[in-house]
Amino acid sequence: MNWIEHMAAALDPARRIEIEDERSLGEVRHRPAAVLIPITERAEPGVILTQRPDWLRSHAGQVAFPGGKIDDTDTDEVSAALREAQEELSLNPDDVNVIGVADTYYSGSGYRIAPVVGIIPPDLPLLANPGEVEDWFEVPLSFLLDPANAMKKEARWNGQWRTYYDMQWQDRRIWGVTAGIIANLVRRLK
Repeated sequence: MNWIEHMAAALDPARRIEIEDERSLGEVRHRPAAVLIPITERAEPGVILTQRPDWLRSHAGQVAFPGGKIDDTDTDEVSAALREAQEELSLNPDDVNVIGVADTYYSGSGYRIAPVVGIIPPDLPLLANPGEVEDWFEVPLSFLLDPANAMKKEARWNGQWRTYYDMQWQDRRIWGVTAGIIANLVRRLK
């Protein structure tokens, strides 16, 4: 079984696991959102991530998967994730082979996030939308899936202690929701 088949089998909805998320941060009404986890199909696959601009109101400067709120015009979380990736990176939805949806992640900022996993051809001419994305980069999938690269930390936020994952890849800090989604995916793939 190759890595794509292994990942597709692991994303079978019948294999749901108990997830670690931020639901314990009080009574929050979670709005639906979706992100795309775009994995490049190459011998050593990578994952495309974005760097959000520092001037944004929410999650400024953070590393994130392409994604956002599910709009009324979206048919489901997959169409929302593909739409957002096209808006943020000019990633043509026809270039994405969706292999499944990972476990829902509930963020402390009030989102119920559906992580859509898709395989994309390597070296696509992606173009960052400056209104939403400062930069994009590719991280080796093997780095993200290695639990040794994710440090579990604790911080006080909105008056409560919370735990989160933090990863450092080159000069990029991958933490919070993005690292939490990665940690859930790692558990799912085991």
